[in-house]
Amino acid sequence: MHQFTSHVRAFQDQAAARADEFGRLAAGQSPHALFITCSDSRVIPSLITGARPGELFELRTAGSIIPEWDSGRPSSEAATVEYAVEVLGVADIVVCGHSHCGAVGAMVRREDLSSVPAVRDWLESSTPPPLFRDPSAPDVTEAVQDHVLRQLERLRGYPCVRRRTAAGELRLHGWFYIVDTGAVLVHRPHDNAFLPL
Repeated sequence: MHQFTSHVRAFQDQAAARADEFGRLAAGQSPHALFITCSDSRVIPSLITGARPGELFELRTAGSIIPEWDSGRPSSEAATVEYAVEVLGVADIVVCGHSHCGAVGAMVRREDLSSVPAVRDWLESSTPPPLFRDPSAPDVTEAVQDHVLRQLERLRGYPCVRRRTAAGELRLHGWFYIVDTGAVLVHRPHDNAFLPL
């Protein structure tokens, strides 16, 4: 923890030196995109995108999972999506899966998660298992990419997303981040493939 507290002290000094920039952030936010990704500590949206404070609205969940829209059962994920779309007016939503994803790997390998019942129940109740051919692949690339596409489909079921995409005011993107190289692939619908960004 010491390395983090040391950085916090240095960051506070830097922020004080950039008072105008940080002062503008206090007036409100107008991010360009909602970035939905996994809670995995190896995936850092601002590092990947180069976003500065105020430019990305983030939603991080175990496995980058977006629950199906259910107006009778509110969720933190649905509230975050709705706020980003309706209040902040983001123009883009990115769903970014990643290689070596523990959540997707657990689903495709049907791992015993009885020792972590909240994780097990989240994965079982929130999304169907992704399609895969080789569950032994450590990077679970194919499964994660399928999973990303399924989460994009779920987003299209949210009324606010459906309305704004139909109006041409919102674009959805599927990304795949490769942990060991830092490369990012994007889903190209015309090619039905994840290709270099």
